[in-house]
Amino acid sequence: QVQLVESGGGLVQAGGSLRLSCAASGRTFSSSAMGWFRQAPGKEREFVATIMWNGNTYYQDSVKGRFTISRDNAKNTTYLQMTSLNPEDPAVYYCAAARSYSRYYRTDPTGYDYWGQGTQVTVSS
Repeated sequence: QVQLVESGGGLVQAGGSLRLSCAASGRTFSSSAMGWFRQAPGKEREFVATIMWNGNTYYQDSVKGRFTISRDNAKNTTYLQMTSLNPEDPAVYYCAAARSYSRYYRTDPTGYDYWGQGTQVTVSS
């Protein structure tokens, strides 16, 4: 059974940093894209960042230069380092994994097959 478990969310002051982790179990995802999405109350789930099997990354414009996605295939874990957090960033953050290899960036939720339960990020002003 495949599981993705996020951790690292919490409350942080505006301008602060958090690092989210996503630990996968049940299979390895070294050949697959991994992604982070977020969903704020009353809004649709939106793409944040993705990392390909080869380490190439792609970000939503609003987080470029502030967020960094990375992966440690030996640990089957993906990370999202978030800095300069601002009042537009609070949401539940979800980790996602694709079942199979793709040469293209996956920015739509339908491009992913496995999802974590989410971790809350709150930013105080």
